[in-house]
Parts: sequence; C-alpha cells; structure tokens
Amino acid sequence: MKNALYLFTLLLLLSFLNTGLLEAQNTANRYEAIYSGISWFDQNNKEVNAHGACILKEGDRYYLFGEYHTDTSNAFIGFSCYSSTDLMNWRFENMVLKVQPDGLLGPNRVGERIKVMKCPATGEYVMYMHTDDLRYKDPHVGYATCQTINGDYQFQGELLHDGNYLKKWDLGAFQDSDGTGYLLTHEGFIYELNADYRSVKLQVVGHATSGGESPAILKQGGRYFWMFSRKTSWERNDNYYLTATSLEGPWTEKGLVAPTGTLTWNSQSSFFLPIINQTDTLYMYMGDRWSYPKQGSAATYVWQPVTLTGDEMSIPQFHESWRPGSSTNPYTPIAINRKNTSLKNVVRKGEWKTTGNHLTSKAQGATVSYTFNGRQVGIDGLANNKSSYAKVTIRDKRNKVIIDTTVDFYSKYENASLKFLSPLLPSGQYTLTIEVLGEHTTWTDKSKTVYGSTDHYVTIKDVFYN
Repeated sequence: MKNALYLFTLLLLLSFLNTGLLEAQNTANRYEAIYSGISWFDQNNKEVNAHGACILKEGDRYYLFGEYHTDTSNAFIGFSCYSSTDLMNWRFENMVLKVQPDGLLGPNRVGERIKVMKCPATGEYVMYMHTDDLRYKDPHVGYATCQTINGDYQFQGELLHDGNYLKKWDLGAFQDSDGTGYLLTHEGFIYELNADYRSVKLQVVGHATSGGESPAILKQGGRYFWMFSRKTSWERNDNYYLTATSLEGPWTEKGLVAPTGTLTWNSQSSFFLPIINQTDTLYMYMGDRWSYPKQGSAATYVWQPVTLTGDEMSIPQFHESWRPGSSTNPYTPIAINRKNTSLKNVVRKGEWKTTGNHLTSKAQGATVSYTFNGRQVGIDGLANNKSSYAKVTIRDKRNKVIIDTTVDFYSKYENASLKFLSPLLPSGQYTLTIEVLGEHTTWTDKSKTVYGSTDHYVTIKDVFYN
C-alpha cells in the first residue's frame, strides 16, 4: 500500500513538472529576434493582438499595451496587455480595459491609440485613449486608471481641459525626464497634464504641423524629435518628423524618417521605446502595419532601431530580424536559420501558376502543403497591390492544429519579404498549409477614397524550415 501511494505521488509530481516545463517552453525562447512585418504568437499560440501600441517597463519586464481587434468589426473590443523580458517573447497578461456597459467605450464605439504612463506623484498607472463612434464623428480623449500595471483598469471618462473635453482623435503620450506627462494629438498639439495625470493643465503648443496624425515623441539629450504620419487612413505612407530644443518650440520640420517611397517600411508610427543599457540608450521605433478588415489576425508590427545624429533622425534600412545589443553594439541583425525547400516538393491543390521560381494563385481554396521534421517553418512571399490574404495552418503528426492564422500579402509597392515565421516548436513532424482565401484588403476613408488591394493573389517565393 505504501509503495502504491509512493508511486502515485511520484507520478503526480512528474506530471506537475512536465506541465511546468511545457508552460516554460511556451513562454520563453520561442523567438530569437524581433521580427517586423509578420505575426507573433504568445504562449497560447495566439497572435499578439496589441495595435496602436505603447510599452512601459517595470523592473526587468516590458509591458505592451494595445488595441485588441477582431476580423469582423472595428468596434472596440478591449485593450490588451502582454509582457516580456526581452521584447521578443510575449506572454498575454490581461484584457486590461474591456467594453463598458454604455458611454464613450460602450458597445459599437471605437477605442484606439492606447497609451499608458505611471504617474510619479501618485504611483498610479494612467491610460489614455481616443474614443469615437463607428463613423469617426464623435471624437473624445478618455482615460482609465489602475494601481497595478497589468490589472483591471477603471474607465474614468473624459480627460478635461478647463472643464471641457478634448475633441481630438489620433493621440500619443510622452513623459519627460522630470516626470511631467504630456498628451500629444494630431495636427501638432501638445498638452501638459496636471500632477496627477488626470486632467490637462495647459496647452503647450498647437498647430505645429498640418495634416499629421499618429504622433510620437522621443528625447535625446536636450533635443526632442516629434514624428507623424500623413492622413491616409490605414494605408501606409512616408512618415515625417520635426525637431525642437523645447516642447514649446519653435518646431522645425526636418523631412522623412525612412527613404522616400518605402512608406516608413510599410508602417504607421505609434511609439518610441527607449532601451537603456549601461552607457547609452537605443530608441526603438514602434509602428503598425494595418490590415483592414482582418486587423485581429493579419495586422502586424514594424519595430526598428532608430539612428540619431545631431538634429537628424532616420530609419535608414529595414532589419527583418534583429535584437537589442550592448553598450558597444546597440543592436545586432539576426540571420534566420533556414533550410530552403524546393517548391517542386510541396503538395498543390487547386489552380497554381509557376512564374520564375514563384508559385502564384488567386483561386479561392487553392492550397500548398509541406510536411517537414523540425522546430520552425517560414514563408517568403512577393507582395504588391494585387496581393492579399492567405490562411496559414500548422498541424502536428496527430493532425492537431498548432497555429491557425491569416497572412496579408498586400503592399502598395512590390517587394519580396518574410511573410510568416512560426515560433520555435517542440521538435517533431509538422505540416504547413497555405490556403488562398479569395479575399483582399480594401477600405475607404471619410472622403470615400478607396485604399488597398485590387485582387486576390498569393505569391509564394519560398518555404523554409529548421
């Protein structure tokens, strides 16, 4: 009897240990770099869904806050929070602010551009957001508060200035080195917050630029750099920046942040994160690669190291994969480990055309499948203004779905790039399937200008694994 009880206890302990090892495997070291323009997956193999985002660091952990989207509606679902110790592997923490019963963030409302700061005077975490109706005709700036960084935030209502609400939409936030908090809005407005961060103290500057939205500020030494995108709805454009030695100005427009025509490496500005090492600070640009209407599954992020020289700021080249470095080497480009696969070895179903070394189809339901033994699989694709959505699925040898996501192949200008990379999985046999959805990204803005793709093509340049 004692031996049986001992054996049962031992098996139970081993079960708990295995569960812990699996959880650890699912939350750490599944990514070896920061990858731009592809979906990332959390510990549950779900897309990291935190758009229009910001990051706040507490202790040795980074907290990512953003808009949580679906693929069916632009209505506010909630604001999400993820955490990471390395900016590469993200763990879902909480839906920190959910849809309210009614009011500014009630059903069928918009909630966007979430920004979070910790108030030095109170120790409270204060969250700011743009709220609106679904037609974008009722803009307000709202705020919420919480005593813990990743807890349940309480919506407090409108952020007021002299008792009046701010009729603003695209917004950002900036905390200066002295702890003063500022709200940034479209068209070049800066508002200083009161000491408790719960209301506006004064307008610092207004109309510093014309036609700019999605504002973000960084400070190096005694100089401020203020970045904006142009107003092209969810389409990417060439973002630009201003500089000044004081938030009051005068502000001088300096030009584009990335090379002309790259559309800021196919992204829209959202936030700058200072990554501080022992002797220096690397600033990381955080941008969104929107994908309307499938924002939940197909919209991705473009995070790039920023180059600062005097009063000039740039993102001169696109790093597909990189990670923060040390004081002597601020960042390191990382090569993706890959075993290239001849597309002749994939299993095709439906109508596919071979163009050069590429496989192309716009036939709804057409698939390409490849079975491999390894830990990770990726897709290189060709993107242009006729490209659009593919469903990507990974199944294990028992046919269990491990990853199920949507990949957007659209780009306003043609380019070949990484379109999908799985996290590192337990070694084993897997099958990757790419399916043409026969749908494309398209939308209109308030002026009824049409944006997005004009067709349903999916073009596969390569499938690789390791």
